[in-house]
Amino acid sequence: MHPEPEDEMRDYAGRGLLEGRRALVTGGDSGIGRAVAVAFAKEGADVAIAYLSEHKDAEHTRNLVEQAGRRCVAIPGDLAELQHCEHVVRRTVEELGGLDVLVNNVATQAPVQSLEELSDEQWERTFAVNIHSYFRVTKAALRHIPRGGAIINTSSINGLRGNKTLLDYSATKGAINAFTYALAQNLVERGIRVNAVAPGPVWTPLIPSTFPEEKVEKFGEQVPMKRPAHPDEIAPSFVFFASDRLSSYYTGEILAPIGGETLPG
Repeated sequence: MHPEPEDEMRDYAGRGLLEGRRALVTGGDSGIGRAVAVAFAKEGADVAIAYLSEHKDAEHTRNLVEQAGRRCVAIPGDLAELQHCEHVVRRTVEELGGLDVLVNNVATQAPVQSLEELSDEQWERTFAVNIHSYFRVTKAALRHIPRGGAIINTSSINGLRGNKTLLDYSATKGAINAFTYALAQNLVERGIRVNAVAPGPVWTPLIPSTFPEEKVEKFGEQVPMKRPAHPDEIAPSFVFFASDRLSSYYTGEILAPIGGETLPG
């Protein structure tokens, strides 16, 4: 990628905000997931990352977490599958000794020009990865997350306003927002906070791998800041929601770092 995405949190200095915590980050091999995993490690958390099959990327993320002095478990496999969702949580708890913070971040997207072009197979795959995994991983994780724990879901600006070429992706992100609102209310008496981060354009490997070259060249220019964010600029939002010290009175919130754009309502 040119330029290379900034997703290693190189200049980030932790303050012990997550000292002793155990976190699971799905889609943690690169992009936002990598930046979140490294930021959590620099704040004192041990981290498990779940990813599909990008072993080299996952190994790099693990090295960054370990360089920050924390443990990292890398778990490959397809989170579209129910059994693997349960396996990821089980392995996290076995390796790290517990689970305090869950970040549902894994996602897939493939643009289409019309609804007629969108196949049933793509629609079902997008939902399986982007929202069914959130439900399944969270359900398995709730057996372990204690009072004071946190769940953070990665949404998108497209879940707030839609995107004409990302019909299935936008639908899943809207579902994530509603799931966040509802689950926050459901878990408030258990002392588990549930929030979401809904970024605008972010420069990650997903962009050049899914968009045509002409769109990649102009990616992010539509926002007032005239550029996409780097993952390093988004990860602190996840630290904020993960830390009880910073966000103990926040649940059911959707934080939208979208480069200066404003939304009605």
